[in-house]
Amino acid sequence: MCAGAQSTALDELPDAPQANAQQNTPPPTPAPVPQSPAPAATGATPAQQQPDSSSSAQPAQTVPETKEQKAERARRELEAEEHQRMLGVVPMFNVQDNVNAAPMTPKQKYQLFFKSSTDWYVFAITAIDGELSLLGKEYPSYGEGGEGFAKYWGAAYADTFDGNLWGNAILTSWWHEDPRYYRMGHGKFIKRVGYSAFTTIWCKRDKGTWGPNYANVAGNFIGGAISNLYYPSDQRGVVLSLGRGASVTYEGIVGAEIAEFWPDIAQHFMKKRQKLDRQDAQPPAPTPPPTTNPQPTTPPGTRMQPEGNQTPTPAPQDQKPQDQTPQ
Repeated sequence: MCAGAQSTALDELPDAPQANAQQNTPPPTPAPVPQSPAPAATGATPAQQQPDSSSSAQPAQTVPETKEQKAERARRELEAEEHQRMLGVVPMFNVQDNVNAAPMTPKQKYQLFFKSSTDWYVFAITAIDGELSLLGKEYPSYGEGGEGFAKYWGAAYADTFDGNLWGNAILTSWWHEDPRYYRMGHGKFIKRVGYSAFTTIWCKRDKGTWGPNYANVAGNFIGGAISNLYYPSDQRGVVLSLGRGASVTYEGIVGAEIAEFWPDIAQHFMKKRQKLDRQDAQPPAPTPPPTTNPQPTTPPGTRMQPEGNQTPTPAPQDQKPQDQTPQ
């Protein structure tokens, strides 16, 4: 039997002794054993001082967060979100870049709703909306002047307040949904556009999973139904309520697109501005000195020949007597 077949047969045997297969092979020289350090003064033995190699090879286990730790992390993240503004004006309190953000407690959801609904920008934009409706005489029964403006303004603000209350606070707490928009922030343009539009009907939940955005859609239509209490009698009804709810949903899609791409737009203009600033900061290139043709030096009394013949011609008074031709 050849050596390869013999080794194969030995490998198939359970617990085959290796000494028979290596009778003609000299025993290997044992490797030197490293000396362990001397025991410390604490009285610990060397076995106690050496770390366990099996335990050090195992990956460190992550300790799960407690409920209190998650609430504290959510509080810090919410505090940072409440300072987010587009162009320093438009609030973006409901936008989150970290997909692993901590889930919000019901109290924090109401806090976010209240912050978003009482910001000065909301009062300003609803006042502009009310003024435009007044100029267009959208609801003649509201009247004109200061009283008419107050009614238009109140109706516009009530639409915003009701939608936020139901869609971002009450229903999200009830159905354990996250009222924030989570930016994708990467990928192809078409993919990000589709994702932003889809978040109107699809959202993240408190458990970290994703599912239908019941709170946002239902909150918009509930707000449209509540508007029957303060709109004129000719602007009430099921059809008009559904129309107002759908209009707010469409506006939410536009808002999601802006929230998704605004950081990219701002970064683009920032890089362009920095490039222009660097160009302005660079010193101008030094202007080379003008080049001048040096004039040839000639001895006194020497005539210059035309260009191309630079041999000097002596003056008549410098000629020797023998060089002069008799007349």
